Amino acid sequence: MEDELSEQTEKAKAPFEKKVAATMAVIAAALAVVSVFGQLLADDELLGQQKSSDEWAFYQAKSIRRYQSEVARDLFHNMAGEQAAKSAENYAANSERYRKESDEIQEEAKKLELESARKGRQALRMHFGEIFLEIAIVFASLAILSRRKAFWWTAIAGALLGSAIAATSLTV
Repeated sequence: MEDELSEQTEKAKAPFEKKVAATMAVIAAALAVVSVFGQLLADDELLGQQKSSDEWAFYQAKSIRRYQSEVARDLFHNMAGEQAAKSAENYAANSERYRKESDEIQEEAKKLELESARKGRQALRMHFGEIFLEIAIVFASLAILSRRKAFWWTAIAGALLGSAIAATSLTV
């Protein structure tokens, strides 16, 4: 009789365990999605930083060329003769072209920096969401082990919070 009562008690608890297990599966799926998107955003951030760094190196090269053209212009400007004057004009034109190109490159580098920073903020939010989803799985596991609904509700709340935090990355 006691065995039968014990068996019936276990069967009565099984629906709770099934609900918690289903909840865990949903949380795990959400965790997988958030984790992948977080990693993609982090990769985009690093790629943006690299592109920005490349643009700044290109900017520096153009600045050096501009400076060299200005030095050559000044040298030819101080020399006598028609050929020196033409050379000074050519270097002055080169200097102005390099200045214009440098300004465009600088603008692009700044845009890349801003985009990289935005991707970094998005990735950070995804990672925070991931943390709450992982904690939610732990609470769901505790709910199964302890058969306490409080842990299950905590798991659901944590999963909702983690999902909400990850979703806010779309607004950054």
